[in-house]
Amino acid sequence: DANESKLDLDIDWPGVFRHAQSVSKTNPFWNELSGSNPFVHDIAASNRNENNKRLSILKEKPYLFSKISSNRDSLDSSGDELDIDCLLRRTSTRRSGRSKSVSDFLDIVDNRRFNSQKAVPQKTSASDMTWLQNDREAYKMAWLSHRQLTRSCLDLEAMSHSPGWAQTQATDIHVVCKLNHEGGSVQLPDSDINIHVPVGHVLPGEFQEVGLKAILNPPLACNNELSSTISPLIELTLSNLNTSEAIFLEVKVAAKVKNDPLSQVMSEIVCFFSLNKEGPFKKLENCYIYQDTIQVKLTDLSHVMYAVIAVQANKIQPPVTNVWDYIHRTVSVGIYGPKYIHPSFTAVFTVFGHNYIPGKLTICDIKKGGKSMPPVVFQLWGKHTFLLEKPQDLNISLMSCDPDFQVKMEDQSKNIKKEELKTGEMVRRQFLFSMLGCREMHFFVFLVQIKILKSSQVTQFHVTTPDPAPKLSGIINRSKRLQNRKEIKSAPWLLIPTIKYPKFQDKTLSVNTYGVALKTVLRQNKIDYLLEYFKGDTIALLGEDKVKAIGQTKVKEWYVGVLRRKIGLVHCKNIKVISKEQAMDTADSELTTRNLVEQIALPFKKLTYIYSVVLSTVSESVYDWRALAEVLGYSHMSLDDFNEAHIDKESERVAHVVKKMKQDCHANKKKRLFLYELIVALLKIDCQGLVVRLTQDTIILTSAVKLGKSWRELAEKLARLTRQQIEAYEVPHHGKNGAVALEMMWKPAYDFLYTWAAHYGDGYRDVLQDLQSALDKMKNPVTKQWRELTGALILVNCMEVLRASAFSKMEEE
Repeated sequence: DANESKLDLDIDWPGVFRHAQSVSKTNPFWNELSGSNPFVHDIAASNRNENNKRLSILKEKPYLFSKISSNRDSLDSSGDELDIDCLLRRTSTRRSGRSKSVSDFLDIVDNRRFNSQKAVPQKTSASDMTWLQNDREAYKMAWLSHRQLTRSCLDLEAMSHSPGWAQTQATDIHVVCKLNHEGGSVQLPDSDINIHVPVGHVLPGEFQEVGLKAILNPPLACNNELSSTISPLIELTLSNLNTSEAIFLEVKVAAKVKNDPLSQVMSEIVCFFSLNKEGPFKKLENCYIYQDTIQVKLTDLSHVMYAVIAVQANKIQPPVTNVWDYIHRTVSVGIYGPKYIHPSFTAVFTVFGHNYIPGKLTICDIKKGGKSMPPVVFQLWGKHTFLLEKPQDLNISLMSCDPDFQVKMEDQSKNIKKEELKTGEMVRRQFLFSMLGCREMHFFVFLVQIKILKSSQVTQFHVTTPDPAPKLSGIINRSKRLQNRKEIKSAPWLLIPTIKYPKFQDKTLSVNTYGVALKTVLRQNKIDYLLEYFKGDTIALLGEDKVKAIGQTKVKEWYVGVLRRKIGLVHCKNIKVISKEQAMDTADSELTTRNLVEQIALPFKKLTYIYSVVLSTVSESVYDWRALAEVLGYSHMSLDDFNEAHIDKESERVAHVVKKMKQDCHANKKKRLFLYELIVALLKIDCQGLVVRLTQDTIILTSAVKLGKSWRELAEKLARLTRQQIEAYEVPHHGKNGAVALEMMWKPAYDFLYTWAAHYGDGYRDVLQDLQSALDKMKNPVTKQWRELTGALILVNCMEVLRASAFSKMEEE
């Protein structure tokens, strides 16, 4: 609202500057001061030249900063509502906008790679600061927004060798929400930290701006022998203190008081509160605890407040040595690394004293080549939680599961002292990875193992790295242009690739090879995915590749064929292969592309999946939400159907479409299956790479569930694991009795299969075929009853003929 903005900035700017001019005459340090402060430069300059044209933009438009830009397509990645790009463009037509880091460019390529509806990218300058020094107007804008907009000041020569070190950006995780007298709730993103504002908290017509921020390192004063923090330090800000109702802080914590009488009497979960970040902190009485969640009533309100949840003991009574002995404490660890991997990169193992693991973390002590690097922002690659009954010395090991990569010898194992855990602060350990030889870069899997030094307890989990950095040659010409920055300023850096998803064509399959049945095969007990036929039938063969799979009793070689509108396997020895020209009657072997897609996706009706993984994988890999919405039956959907949380990025819009379909399928469970319909839709927009990834992930998960304790036999056949190696996979999942419960046996099975499959890289067909062969050779093959793996092999073998028939002719633009 323009009137509200005017109230905040209703200042007599000419009067202010006239007053400042009078000050300059009596201040002996004025000239030096004006040289370093861009806000007083204009005033000093105006004393020397009344007709100076370099006047502050604030003098001409004092309300400029109150205007919220309507250009939501800004390339700015910070949380600032002020469109700094727009402001910089307004100041002068000869300026090129704010400087952008390589991370910004890579983000833009990722987010907009396949979105042809976006505007042409702006021209941007190289990442140096000389243009700011020569352009004080732009420098003012950058200086004003510094708290929320991180600048990238890069060594361009070093950056050209290792783009990963250029990934600097704002990382403070905080949220601000404006509420009226009806109240509401505010949640810190990706956390279990909430503020609940009741109805009537402020008067009708008034507003309350609630801010939440998590400070990862809690106050040291709250961590001692009698107290231990179990949440981050929470900063709460309020804009309006004219209130009539208290507010409630709700936090899910990482500890629970033990059930024994001594622990229940001697300790409790409390909330410490202060008006200052450094303290002193006092214990609040208005707390309600339910299982692992605490709700605190805040009555003593201030503009800025700090709260932290802790476990407090009345006293330490032997044999108890500290407050940890009274509680079941969950420790959270996160593995952080660069956004893209490089031939040499650092992974950071981080231990948190609470269960809030941020998605990004600023690392300030990275060293490269013996030199300290500037602070960089690392992404969360993986996380894990485990029970730690008391502070103990830990040993951390990282081991690559890929022979192409290794951990630096001296970095393979590192220790964390129990005294570091007692402080409640983050504890970090760095591990340097490097690639062996000059092989092609690719993502890989590594194992993280946590050992408690004075016991046999071992916790381990696997982490998958991100992909290598996109080749920048098509985006940045790094040879001479990095040295000649004037050339860069005069030409756009970005060449954002665009693609239009092909239109699915429902037509008859184009088949080149057929087979004539040499015998009749009819089965009393029907077997999924195996064809039945009469002698003399002409069967269309969807490719000449053979599939190895178990039949009634034996493992055989099969072709993928079509007969009487059904897709399935036909034994290679039972047919004579002929060409298209030799086939006499092919009417029974015809099939449309629509029927093909619907049939090869049938295994997904019975496969196990993790919804959150499917959602994130699809939202990151589909680049046009409209194309996906159309094939899912939501062609009527428009941007008006999205709320504000889903319109900033294409990935968020895609996720919204997937969530909508999931809700609709859940509402009609009897007729609709989520994963099946999603795979059909992805095949219809030719996202075969994504379908393959989902196929492999769900097959591995379902196989692990089907195998149970039989995974040990499979591990011996597939990878020749020893008994000790098998036990190493099971140890992290041991229960209280020192063994893996039968219903939890799928977890070590999944860990093994995931690690085994990672060695194949992009060889998804080999993964599925080798898994099928190994399962078939077991003493009691699960594949005799569970045939979905066979169906998945049919799927991957039909992809070429599907693409050739359904997307053979692209529509010319």
